[in-house]
Amino acid sequence: MCLIVFDWQPDASDDLLTLSANRDEFFRRDAEPMHWWTDAPHVLAGRDLTGGGTWLGLSCDGRCAALTNYRAPSEMRADAPTRGALVSAYLAGERIVPMDYLRAVAKDGHRYNGFNLLAGDFTRRELAWYGNRADAPPALLDAGVHGLSNSLLNTPWPKLVAQREALRDLLRVGRQPSLDTLIDTLRDPRIADDDLLSDGHLDRTRARAVGCVHRDARVRHAQHNGIARRGERAGLARAGEGAQRRRRLASDRTAGALRACVRVRYRASFGLSFSVS
Repeated sequence: MCLIVFDWQPDASDDLLTLSANRDEFFRRDAEPMHWWTDAPHVLAGRDLTGGGTWLGLSCDGRCAALTNYRAPSEMRADAPTRGALVSAYLAGERIVPMDYLRAVAKDGHRYNGFNLLAGDFTRRELAWYGNRADAPPALLDAGVHGLSNSLLNTPWPKLVAQREALRDLLRVGRQPSLDTLIDTLRDPRIADDDLLSDGHLDRTRARAVGCVHRDARVRHAQHNGIARRGERAGLARAGEGAQRRRRLASDRTAGALRACVRVRYRASFGLSFSVS
């Protein structure tokens, strides 16, 4: 199960966005970790080597985008276009207002298998969401802590609720929790009680397996155009990008996880900055 939890503060004088993410994927679907793309040098993102798109990324001009799949196995179409291209097209293409981009995507949303898409522009202090299985148009997000998994925005699945509340608690203590603290928070191996596992698309064993947040990832180091990427032991970092390494799920030998954590900061004296792991 993929998971994104994030704190969005468009009126903040410092941290605009703090985001933690875990992407589960089949091992057979190979991917590159977050890097600066040679064919779009202003884009910092991982890359799906099967579809060519990505699931989470940033650009030097202050754009960000992220995607999760919507779980509906009975509706999956093999001929549907790759959903990751929706993220890469926003980051690598001509600059466009987030809501305008999502409205354009919504016109063809029926062509895709289920997805949730976040599109943001930090210079405009706008972050918007669209889900092609939602009975609602694209919408700008209000300030606060939100979560996305493999259903609609803020659907109260146990893992999402737990991680959203954990991030909220950290931010109550201090606006800048340490990297180690963020990492430890994402490392949550607890499995939800069966009566809280509401995903009827999976058998009980698999539902338990995807109902916890898993561990283990190493972070690499990079720097480009003044945006620093730094990290330490595992799936989270500050300000702008993702650390990742595949890890097998305890009860599903066909899937792995890619982790990321992002913090975007604004300072009047030097504008936007990103710290990353």
